[in-house]
Amino acid sequence: MISTITTARAEEVEGLLFDSWFDPIEDGLRAKVRGFIETMIEEELTTALSRPRYGRGERAGAGVVGHRHGRRRRRLTGTFGPTEMVVPRARLVDSDGTRSEWRSAALRAYQRRTLGPMR
Repeated sequence: MISTITTARAEEVEGLLFDSWFDPIEDGLRAKVRGFIETMIEEELTTALSRPRYGRGERAGAGVVGHRHGRRRRRLTGTFGPTEMVVPRARLVDSDGTRSEWRSAALRAYQRRTLGPMR
C-alpha cells in the first residue's frame, strides 16, 4: 500500500519554510558589498574634484573643478545578488567654463549588472 501523506506534508513544510526566509549572512554580505561600492565611487569623485567632501581649497577656485550636488539611488545586480546603493553626483567645470555632469568610470551610466559571470 502506497501513502501520499509524506508528499502533502513536505509541500506544507516547504511553504512555511520559505514564507519568512531571512539569512543574516546574506544580508550582511550584501551590506558589505554595497558599502564597498559606495566607498569606491566616493573616492573616485574625491579624486576628480581634488578635495574631500566638505573640503575647501586654500584659495577660492584653487584646484576645484566642480562641486557635488546630491546623491541618487542605483540598483546593481551581480554574483552577490541584487543590491541598491546611493551614489554621489557632481557637476564639473572645464577650463573654458562649460559645465558637465560627472560620470563614474567604475559604474557606467545605465549599468544594471556587473561584468562577472551570472549563475
